[in-house]
Amino acid sequence: MPEISPTIDSVAGFQVAGVHAGLKKDGALDFSLVLSEVDCAAAGVFTRNKVKAAPVLLDTERLAHNSEGIRAVATNTVSANACTGTIGLENARSTAEMVAEAVGVAAEQVLVMSTGVIGTHLPMKKIARGVELAGANLGSDWRATAAAIMTTDTRPKLGSVKVETAGGNYTIAGIVKGAGMIAPNMATMLSVIVTDAGLTVSDAQESLRQSAQQSFNRIVVDGDTSTNDTVLLLSNGMSGVSLSTGDELSEFQSALDALTRYLAQEVVRDGEGVTKFVTLDVINAATEADAERIGQTIGASVLTKSAFYGSDANWGRIVAAAGRAGTAFDPDRSSLSLAAGEAASDGGGGLKIFSGGMPTDYEEADAAAIMAQPSMTFTLDCGIGAGRATIWTCDISHEYISINGDYRS
Repeated sequence: MPEISPTIDSVAGFQVAGVHAGLKKDGALDFSLVLSEVDCAAAGVFTRNKVKAAPVLLDTERLAHNSEGIRAVATNTVSANACTGTIGLENARSTAEMVAEAVGVAAEQVLVMSTGVIGTHLPMKKIARGVELAGANLGSDWRATAAAIMTTDTRPKLGSVKVETAGGNYTIAGIVKGAGMIAPNMATMLSVIVTDAGLTVSDAQESLRQSAQQSFNRIVVDGDTSTNDTVLLLSNGMSGVSLSTGDELSEFQSALDALTRYLAQEVVRDGEGVTKFVTLDVINAATEADAERIGQTIGASVLTKSAFYGSDANWGRIVAAAGRAGTAFDPDRSSLSLAAGEAASDGGGGLKIFSGGMPTDYEEADAAAIMAQPSMTFTLDCGIGAGRATIWTCDISHEYISINGDYRS
């Protein structure tokens, strides 16, 4: 697997900035800009929520008509600009227009993203200030850029991977925000991924679609899907490496998958109030889709998440969640194992706590010791077919309630 760095040094042809525009009261960074020196082939995957924020609607439209000429992505925090009607769309377009003027590109070449409270309009004077500051401070500070898209995140989340080929080297790098309102399809998250490799629009879109399905669509913090979820991929070709053959695209896909998996897991690790990182490996289900649905159902269950928090190996909650997932599942043919850490076991390792419709004769103290670890893996062997999916989730703590009980205040 390609090695992921938790930092970003530089990506040829891209400049970034993260600034304080006055959106956040505490003076924290709150507005970001990513700019390419040349036109990019751009791709995007977006929320499947029927309630879509203005920036999602605008970006979807622009990618449909100008996916070969994207130059910039601007992101604001505090206001999601969702459920804001025609004014919200006008403000999203105005943001793009201000960015375009500041950096010397066409408005149609600018994508926008927003995160924050639903139903609030963008404070356009502060947005204008953010555009001005970001445009004047473009450089290579990716960490500041990642920090400037955070809401309830506790830390910036970013990563990169360098790929060496016979024809030259290229980099893929990405930033992501997300901590709560995280569920499959996708999660309350915004992410900008850039590469200085050259891709066609169709190859970029297919690579991103595949990668998101195996990463951002496999994480659960609380089971809620947002109005603003957006992952963008920009390819500018400034490394001089163009990818076209099957082997070249396969190598790119492997590197992109490793990066998006890393970023997605970082979202879970930084989830609101999270104290446990949990891997759910569902194997031998009827199909991959069934395995994914079972894993997502378990991962979103408040009861199972509460048990994770309490270090309680309550296998009954996990099996019950699997049984209501709406897929083929037979408890008499299933088994459930528990192990410390994050490595999936294919059902052959760990402490088996359920099998053949009944609990095993395991020792509760042994299970509790594993559950007390900061990370653990449950392997659910459905015993039906060859379908497999891995979901990454977490516990739910008192702090999650505290954060979301006064989110708008």
